[in-house]
Amino acid sequence: MIRTELGLSYTEAGIVISAFAITGGISQLPAGWLADRLGSRLMVLLGVTGVAVTGLMLSQSQSYLTLIIFLVLAALLGGGYHPAASSAISSLVPGERRGRALGTHMIGGSSCFWVVPLLAAPIAAAIGWRNSYLILSIPAIILGVLLYILIGKRSRITENNQTTLDTSVPKTREQIPWRQLIPFVLLSVVTGTVIQSVSAYLSLYAVDHLHIAEQTAAMLMAISPGVGLFAAPMGGYLADRFGGMPVLVVASILAIPLVYILGLATNALSLVIIMILIGLVSFTRMPTSEAFIAGHTPQHRRSTILGFYFFAGAEVSGLLTPVVGNLIDRYGFSQSFTIASVTLGVATALCLLVLWRNRALTVSYK
Repeated sequence: MIRTELGLSYTEAGIVISAFAITGGISQLPAGWLADRLGSRLMVLLGVTGVAVTGLMLSQSQSYLTLIIFLVLAALLGGGYHPAASSAISSLVPGERRGRALGTHMIGGSSCFWVVPLLAAPIAAAIGWRNSYLILSIPAIILGVLLYILIGKRSRITENNQTTLDTSVPKTREQIPWRQLIPFVLLSVVTGTVIQSVSAYLSLYAVDHLHIAEQTAAMLMAISPGVGLFAAPMGGYLADRFGGMPVLVVASILAIPLVYILGLATNALSLVIIMILIGLVSFTRMPTSEAFIAGHTPQHRRSTILGFYFFAGAEVSGLLTPVVGNLIDRYGFSQSFTIASVTLGVATALCLLVLWRNRALTVSYK
């Protein structure tokens, strides 16, 4: 609907998405560092209420430029949430349950991406897309403030029980195994960013290629996140049970053919089935990666390193999305998805080769 009103090309539509993704990625670096020093409470407030306030601003945007400006502001405010939240959760649970805890945390995010399209699409169809931002931002502002208050209460309880807490949290290694961690992160980032950059165009793919109505196409975007409601906890459990490395490797390999067959979808039903499978892979990857990183970094550096991880994911995705849009402008959807699949396959093979040479594939790191 935004694309239609503003008359955007696929490349320009990709830039809209990239404006948020690239800025959000850059903001992860200082935000992760600040979270290690200032605590998670302020970062969570900015990441929820701050972003929701910019939603009110987005509801007033009247041009392509103002839309991008407000998205950049939202990304700056939201950058600190994930490093702060993931680090805090990792510090409060034993290592053998860390994956499940992070997977459970992702139910919130996947619920949002599932519920919001179902709410925003009919609002936008009835009274315009700007009012979707306006109406949905107000409860988010209130919930962010409530979360800030609850974190404060929880912090006081934690301080009163600090001795018990310290004995329940396992000591995390001080030496970081960079030879395993770096290629692991690269593999996770490559898989996630190719999926995200392609998925960014699925609503336009549904409308322009499969001739699905705009409102229906918008609601289809709830499918993959809806799968995350159970795929994220499942991924966390699998990481706890088998180790993060094998789970990520399997998810990354499965992503390659899934990206390719997106271009073979002939109707809404086939697109839905593929999106369900992509949701399984994507949301299994996320808690697996976070748990692996948290388990291989000391607590006092965890938010910073998670910040680098989220930064890399957002930056690569942000840069890759308009590239995919340009490919679609030039070659169409099917051929562009094929190119993305081949690129993912090559990058995955290189990461697996490095991991094999470093003997990381033969060791189960939990």
